[in-house]
Amino acid sequence: SLNLLDSRSVMGDLGWIAYPKNGWEEIGEVDENYAPIHTYQVCKVMEHNQNNWLQTNLIVTEGAQRVFVELQFTLRDCNSLPGGVGTCKETFNMYYYESNDEEGRNIRESHYSKVDTIAADESFTELDLGDRVMKLNTEVRDLGPLTKKGFYLAFQDLGACIALVSVRVFYKRCPSVVKNLAQFQDTITGSDSSQLLEVAGSCVNNSVAEDLPRMHCSAEGEWLVPIGKCVCQVGFEELNGSCQECRLGFFRSVLQNPTCSKCPPHSFTRVQGATSCSCEEGYYKTDTDPPNMACTRPPSAPRNAISNVNETSVFLEWAVPEETGGRKDVRYNIRCRKISVDSRRYEECGSAVRFLPQRSGLRDNSVMVVDLLAHTNYTFEVEAINGVSELTNPGRQFVSLNVTTNQAAPSPVSVVRKGKSGKNSISLSWQKPDRPNGIILEYEIKYFEKDQETSYTIIKSKETEILADALKPSSVYIFQIRARTSAGYGGFSRRFEFETSPYLAASSDQSQVPIVAVGITVAVILLALVTGFLLSGSGSAYNSECVRCGYSKAKQDPDEEKMHFHNGHIKFPGVRTYIDPHTYEDPNQAVHEFTQEIDVSCITIERVIGAGEFGEVCSGPLRLTGKREFPVAIKTLKAGYSEQQRRDFLGEASIMGQFDHPNIIHLEGVVTKSKPVMIITEFMENGSLDTFLKKNDGQFTVIQLVGMLRGIASGMKYLSDMGYVHRDLAARNILVNSNLVCKVSDFGLSRVLEDDAEAAYTTRGGKIPIRWTAPEAIAFRKFTSASDVWSYGIVMWEVMSYGERPYWEMSNQDVIKAVEDSYRLPGPMDCPAALYHLMMDCWQKDRNSRPKFEEIVSLLDKLIRNPSSLKALVNSSHRSDSEPEGSGHQSVGEWLEGIKMGRYNELFMETGYTSLEVVAHMTLDDLRRVGVNLAGHQKKILNSIQEMRVSLINATVPI
Repeated sequence: SLNLLDSRSVMGDLGWIAYPKNGWEEIGEVDENYAPIHTYQVCKVMEHNQNNWLQTNLIVTEGAQRVFVELQFTLRDCNSLPGGVGTCKETFNMYYYESNDEEGRNIRESHYSKVDTIAADESFTELDLGDRVMKLNTEVRDLGPLTKKGFYLAFQDLGACIALVSVRVFYKRCPSVVKNLAQFQDTITGSDSSQLLEVAGSCVNNSVAEDLPRMHCSAEGEWLVPIGKCVCQVGFEELNGSCQECRLGFFRSVLQNPTCSKCPPHSFTRVQGATSCSCEEGYYKTDTDPPNMACTRPPSAPRNAISNVNETSVFLEWAVPEETGGRKDVRYNIRCRKISVDSRRYEECGSAVRFLPQRSGLRDNSVMVVDLLAHTNYTFEVEAINGVSELTNPGRQFVSLNVTTNQAAPSPVSVVRKGKSGKNSISLSWQKPDRPNGIILEYEIKYFEKDQETSYTIIKSKETEILADALKPSSVYIFQIRARTSAGYGGFSRRFEFETSPYLAASSDQSQVPIVAVGITVAVILLALVTGFLLSGSGSAYNSECVRCGYSKAKQDPDEEKMHFHNGHIKFPGVRTYIDPHTYEDPNQAVHEFTQEIDVSCITIERVIGAGEFGEVCSGPLRLTGKREFPVAIKTLKAGYSEQQRRDFLGEASIMGQFDHPNIIHLEGVVTKSKPVMIITEFMENGSLDTFLKKNDGQFTVIQLVGMLRGIASGMKYLSDMGYVHRDLAARNILVNSNLVCKVSDFGLSRVLEDDAEAAYTTRGGKIPIRWTAPEAIAFRKFTSASDVWSYGIVMWEVMSYGERPYWEMSNQDVIKAVEDSYRLPGPMDCPAALYHLMMDCWQKDRNSRPKFEEIVSLLDKLIRNPSSLKALVNSSHRSDSEPEGSGHQSVGEWLEGIKMGRYNELFMETGYTSLEVVAHMTLDDLRRVGVNLAGHQKKILNSIQEMRVSLINATVPI
């Protein structure tokens, strides 16, 4: 506190004014220690009607709004006085008056404000005077709020015997202090006894505000409630309450790290106070590498490259470089050159050669090169690069292979043209195959009457044209052509349909009678054919239902044998069966039969929401006559498409159009009569299930997740009952609407299965999504509803782990081997045991042991009706004891294993997080730089780090 007035410290007269003048008297005395003091005394107890005033000088407040007055006084006991003094009092009054100048001393009594009536705790008697015992009373009163420059104090005596020994006037303040590297200045307390004044601090000594530092000054002059703090700026660390520069060889680049860190391997600092470390010569860092990551080098060349030639394809494989440069992001680029026509120099292979999965940025150490020329010398250079390869130019690090392709059969004939046709003949011509792969020795032409494939004719020709004769008039014939070289026959071309001329084309001036006769003859023949057909099929139970339905068996594995129908199909009573649109000779017929044509004027494209294999995916309103406008998704076929692409595009619509179920994406119709060609489906507001789950990690209840799984299972039960095998059931192919209803989608058969080039394992016959596919389907291409059940188990795992990638970063080959060795995905965190048991049932190696979709729907319904059955968990993110995760572990690896995040151990080691002390200071940005990108994993690791910090702090506090 600071004194504004202390009467004991005044050496001369106080100069206070008494009224009347014979009232209060200033008398010099000594205190109990015989020190001289000034007192004002009054003792008019023998007189009546006393009103004695004593006024101080102006007391300047110095900005204080609340001041304290400490009075020390003695007061005589009225009972100790002689009789006849009825006016004796044992109290006196204290007043004050605020003023901005000295002129306020001559003021009226009524202008004063009363502070209080002051009474003595102890009074003295005449005996006390003899013993020189001063019974000193001390009373403290406060004034406020004060608003003017100063104030006067006044003391009123109404007939007491009193001696005012001292008057001390003071105010309280919070003294200047440094806390959390922030300076807080002297602060006068507030005017209210309960008021806390918030005071902002200023950072000192090379520090910056992490959060604005503040403290609160109480009415008693104490600092309370510190908020925020300053931290040492980068390049400095806090030691002994001040910021000091980082030593040589150490750095501090982010405020979140409290101390300077040692420079990572292959780096150094030249000065103290460094915010980063410089790489040694020959070592480099990228802009995205974290500051505590070691400096690295480009990799050496790949090793032990080998090639395996299969006709005009080459499989290249190599070992990883001996020196990876200290990084794990090694990638490979392939350069292809071939001997030129004059055999004197190499030239680039050109765009005709294809690389599977890709030519540059390969992660795996193998690649398939196809569509090469036969009997040609090639040189392949396999270059190794990593994240810092572009920062230096030490020369390309590659290994070279020279290969010679073998003789190969020619590619299929792709262009066939029809020439003249008569009523009994058709002439054809064709172009040579795009890749003859040698000298064409001859062509083989196969043809047969449409729908009569079992009876066909073969013609061999060394020319690129023929005349097929002895044909029936007005009949459609199917032609297929293949070429032969010394390496053998190539594949047959696709089917080409051509029709012979009718009888009437032979002559235009025949009489009406022969025409009528011919017509009657044809009618009789047709009637006989139909009658014969009905009689020959009398043993069939379905002739009454379908008079014109014929069928042919597709050449498939016996386990997957299907009946493919055309020109109509058999309908079992009460059962709807899926019909493969690819068995139609004319794909347009399937589109017409299973879909509805929508006029393009009914559709408005408002925005692009994605990209498909064939073109953009958009959304907008659909307005149909007699219906309300509603939003739809619009798949478009991009310009420049081939006829095959158009067929594949509309093939998906022909499949969807056969389905009608609340958990199957609904087809509204197609647009084929204008461009662009479109497929119109219902609009699913929340998009694909895997992306939706990642965005909402941890936001749903278990019942909500089980409800999603139940919807998917219900849709798959419907497809299974229809006889349809999906083959690509995955969370990315499930769409979610605004009500969290999940619907199975993506029925295209010739699509690229994933954007990720590594997501599909190439086999003969196409690509397979390895991580979602049953082992028998990978090994033998046995796709059944049972293999869809396996995929459904993977979808369950994706849902319960909120969109995590199955098998994480394992390569496809490692997944195949692990599954064959009976490895199965572990239960997701907080997954009910009942659901994980169902997943394991779906992953039975014997497909006959897997549950049917009907059984899966029934089980999920039971779980939903009995939520208590979902309480038992496979594992939990909450520890059963009070020990913080990570507190008992000695290494980062043990800590990560303890919280079931062991998969990230290698990434932590690579980026310099090799001790728990360093890990304890990691932030969300640090986790992202390390490579932890899943929101759920980020949250789990950060929670554990927070507990680790508390544990480390407690470990350093002495008990």
